[in-house]
Amino acid sequence: MTGDALHWARPWALLLLLAIPLVVLALRLDGRRAPRLFHPRVAAIGAGPRGWVARLWWLPQAMLLAALALVAVGLARPQADRRAPEKRSVEGIDIVIALDLSTSMLAADFKPESRVHVAKEVLKDFIGRRKSDRIGLVVFAGDAYTQAPLTLDYGLLRTLVDQLKIGVIEDGTAIGNALATAVNRLRESDARSKVVILITDGDNNRGQISPLEAARLAKAMGVRVFPILVGTGGVVPYPDGTDLLGRPSYRPVKLDVNPELLREIAATTGGAFANATDRAELEGGLQAVLDRMEKSRIIETTGGSQVTELFSRLLWPAFAMAALGLLLGLTRWRAFP
Repeated sequence: MTGDALHWARPWALLLLLAIPLVVLALRLDGRRAPRLFHPRVAAIGAGPRGWVARLWWLPQAMLLAALALVAVGLARPQADRRAPEKRSVEGIDIVIALDLSTSMLAADFKPESRVHVAKEVLKDFIGRRKSDRIGLVVFAGDAYTQAPLTLDYGLLRTLVDQLKIGVIEDGTAIGNALATAVNRLRESDARSKVVILITDGDNNRGQISPLEAARLAKAMGVRVFPILVGTGGVVPYPDGTDLLGRPSYRPVKLDVNPELLREIAATTGGAFANATDRAELEGGLQAVLDRMEKSRIIETTGGSQVTELFSRLLWPAFAMAALGLLLGLTRWRAFP
């Protein structure tokens, strides 16, 4: 096996090879002490030219000794350690999730939880089920910021999502800025499938970039946008402190939504729009994105190691040689005293 490293699992078994010269010496001493039958006629025949069988008198014993040597080497368990590059195919898509953290996401129409709480829980579960998709995270309210670039570190992403809080970013809903920031994270991606999942509950009312301008930018870069509108429009329960018993209290608040804008963003980029009014619909919307996308294939080359046991290549010839040596000892090579 060219280029393979040979090593022994039980090198101490090679000490059995020292028994071979001892066996040879014992056979010679035994042969000298063995009684011999002398007959004039036999002696006369022996004085003539010897046949090939007589000249190879040592062959049966030699085959038995060779079998013993192969058994000793086989018991030492020789192993070949082959190292060669392995190609591992990984299928995945590059996804940037843009999550709305405006104060309207505190609305509790995802009873009994708020929109942002359910969105975070669903996102953590979604990220935890990924295996080869690179995921980035953008958060936005009155402006947009990158929380995590594209990564396969799903544990880190889940931790970041869990730590997200409303009120850290100036309030508002800058959908255009969020889209532009998310698309920028995919600028250097070489994946065949690039996706932005936009999770929001409102209408664009802040930011320097219009949502449709950002959508056209996404289309030019081959990025599909999948907007998911969470919650319902109109009057919804909104947190208003706590009551006398310390339980959260709510007041009705009218919140504006713009599903037509989100549908137009999806149509411009080749994505799809979804409306989620509960946890199950939000989970279904995220899964629908993956079902629609064609997965790109990335080939990664890694160093592989493979251990091959070689003892079987020695034991079978050893058994064959031992059997043949014993068989020859019963034929014309049979020794007489």
